[in-house]
Amino acid sequence: MMNGRDPVIAFRPKRVGLVGFDEVTALNLVAPADAFATTALDDGYGNRIPCYEVHTIGVFSDRLRTENGLLFQAQHTLSAAPELDTIIVAGGRGVLRPEVTDKIAAWILKRIKVTRRVGAVGTGVQALAATGLLNGREVTTHWRFARELARRFPRLKIDHRKSFAHDGPYYTTTGLAGGVNLALAMIEEDYGPHVAQSLEEELALRLTKEDQDEFPPEATPSDNYPIDRFSELVAWVMRNLDADLSVEVLARRACMCPSHFSKVFKSILGEPPRDFVQNLRLNEARRRLSKRQKTLRTVSHSVGFTSSAAFQEAFERKFGCRPSGYLDTREPTAVLVSNGSH
Repeated sequence: MMNGRDPVIAFRPKRVGLVGFDEVTALNLVAPADAFATTALDDGYGNRIPCYEVHTIGVFSDRLRTENGLLFQAQHTLSAAPELDTIIVAGGRGVLRPEVTDKIAAWILKRIKVTRRVGAVGTGVQALAATGLLNGREVTTHWRFARELARRFPRLKIDHRKSFAHDGPYYTTTGLAGGVNLALAMIEEDYGPHVAQSLEEELALRLTKEDQDEFPPEATPSDNYPIDRFSELVAWVMRNLDADLSVEVLARRACMCPSHFSKVFKSILGEPPRDFVQNLRLNEARRRLSKRQKTLRTVSHSVGFTSSAAFQEAFERKFGCRPSGYLDTREPTAVLVSNGSH
């Protein structure tokens, strides 16, 4: 027994229902499903206790065709879904059809008294808004859909500039990483930041609460920069750590203005360009120091630090010790002997 409770009951996985339909955005289903299904606790004996039980639910059928043509086999339809702790409505063109919106909204209203929380990704907010449960609450959605959503549901407090909104038991999110961000927020709420951070590491994610992959309405089509373009830029940066890697230089290589470049860079890579470059430089410096190929001064200049003092201060902030101290901890025994009485 654990505080008067059966441990099996205490660790019973929470049921999460992911609602899909024809012309759903595949990533809105797959991303949160993977996040929830991967989350587990350590029982102290090397075993993993699953935190969630994921259920995929089709609105009219258990066969779903996504926007990109993939076919999904859902586990249930709305009429046969089990009792759920959490409901998440995916986004996609299909949810904008009135028959889909109305069906999901009616189902949520029947379930709301026995459901702890409800979330929506992107345009999935329309189905949740149709219930009336979001009236007077803060929500977000894709900026292209925000005006129409406001017209149809004027009592919503919509801020499309936010990638994530949480108001009471209702969660809304948007962007390519929207489904994962929604899942991470719920996982952190349930099990704390350590479990959420462990999940990010396991999935090799670099996400932030301020993830912004939505562009303002005035942006032109040429502002939609694919991730692989920034991958090429990062590869160039790693080959040129000793060069001028200021925001202005990087923005010029990306053919963008510095302010917009900084915003898009952070939305894709999770941190401002300056911090990203400095982390690359410090990690490479530590690698070179570990191999003991160069002196401290040579290493600092080879990774782009013009001042040895600045290098040492930055190194200490990141790794908790001065470069000289780092070298001392890795001094080979043979070297110590040769520098001693012999």
